Amino acid sequence: MGVFDRVEKKLENAVSGAFARAFKGDVQPVEITARLQRELDSEAKLLSRDRKLVPNEFRIALSQHDYDRLMPYSKTLNAEIAPQLRDYAADSGYIFNGPVQIEYTLDASLPVGRFTVTSAAVAGVDAAVEASPSEIRSANLVVEVNGVRHPLTPPGLTIGRGTDADLRINDPSVSRLHARIGVIGTGDGQQITIEDLGSTNGITVDGQRTRQATLARGSRIEIGSTRLAIISPVTDV
Repeated sequence: MGVFDRVEKKLENAVSGAFARAFKGDVQPVEITARLQRELDSEAKLLSRDRKLVPNEFRIALSQHDYDRLMPYSKTLNAEIAPQLRDYAADSGYIFNGPVQIEYTLDASLPVGRFTVTSAAVAGVDAAVEASPSEIRSANLVVEVNGVRHPLTPPGLTIGRGTDADLRINDPSVSRLHARIGVIGTGDGQQITIEDLGSTNGITVDGQRTRQATLARGSRIEIGSTRLAIISPVTDV
């Protein structure tokens, strides 16, 4: 019996009885798990010879009927699905950026029994020194990564996966000390640059692979598998 079959059998046993009967004729829990496993397979990104990064956050869109039927069971269902996905990932050589999160949304255009899945590999982010809301609001520009904002003030900050980085990103494709954002001055005359610190996977700025670049409001940066943006904390809400 293969990995996929073992995981599917586990879930069938987990949702047997009244829980499974509640979904008779509708979207089935086993169908959701099988679809999420295929999502891991199709979205896996090679990190090294035996490691692949896969999505850890999933959004499942359901018809009105299936949404109403499933939502009362969503916490129970997720408590069964998440461990099965982790087992499948471990057996397949896949790596998650962070905890597995599954969200259910309503799509009234979908027919009963049909659902769609979107996913993303979302890394956890934390700062060595957390900025206060007032510090973020008063900054001319901030760097935003996965919903976390950090003010760009002189002399700047380092970004990486290791504990020595000022802005830590829990992404296995990010080096321990990946890049440095340099900041000179304040206000409209502020100068911002980014420099690769000898990382394994490099940096990309506005779609161009580079070792060093000047940044401005609207700049889009890719570090490993994680995307960052330079934005205004006031106007770019």
